Amino acid sequence: MEIMQEQIAVSRPSYDAYFMEMAHVVAKRSTCQRRKVGAILVKNKHILSTGYNGAPKGMRHCDDVGCLRSNQGIPSGERHELCRGLHAEQNAIIQAAVFGISIEGSTIYCTDTPCVVCVKMLINAGVKEIIYAGEYPDQLAKEMIEESGIKIKKLK
Repeated sequence: MEIMQEQIAVSRPSYDAYFMEMAHVVAKRSTCQRRKVGAILVKNKHILSTGYNGAPKGMRHCDDVGCLRSNQGIPSGERHELCRGLHAEQNAIIQAAVFGISIEGSTIYCTDTPCVVCVKMLINAGVKEIIYAGEYPDQLAKEMIEESGIKIKKLK
């Protein structure tokens, strides 16, 4: 009995599209009520660590206790310290540190552009490139990225 297999032409995604799709999957783990963000740190086409926004380990999540920022009417891009959660980029950096993985020279794939707090961390960690899908309203972050020399590009 001969079995015929139908071949389906599927275009292979670029590495940028591949890693960005993974960042969007990581974002699904987010417990933030306002914005679900995912980040993946990659070097030499290998994933070093991932992160999504949410409360620290062992702490109650915003989807359990409510959103402090929404309750106080704080707009996106302002007063980052008034939040229970860590950002996706912060969690990706921390995860790499916990496992002793250097992220110097890596690329970060983010579902949104990083805020100024995350940008400062990425600069000091030696991240060389930021690839993002969506915009986050933080003008100072954009200025610091430009001044730092980190490459940045939007993935369409």
